[in-house]
Amino acid sequence: MCGNVVVFNYMITVPEAARKTGRDPETIRRWIRSGKLRAKKIGTQHLIEEVDLEDSLAGEGCLPIPAAWTTTWTGEPQPDWVRVIHRSRLGR
Repeated sequence: MCGNVVVFNYMITVPEAARKTGRDPETIRRWIRSGKLRAKKIGTQHLIEEVDLEDSLAGEGCLPIPAAWTTTWTGEPQPDWVRVIHRSRLGR
């Protein structure tokens, strides 16, 4: 009897990640090899969590944040607002 394979909808393949980011699949594979993008290897295929893909793209092409914006008015560090918004949109 064959075992069942469960793939969650938030895990995507390299070609799907390439389509979502508008990049070449080899670029995605290079990011995985260099450690810029986390992935799990299942058989011969890499599976990437959408959150990891979004996190690796979040810092790309952004201007640095002014020093005054790194803390709240109470002196506490600011939360990662981009990540908070992405996660809320994903329902997590």
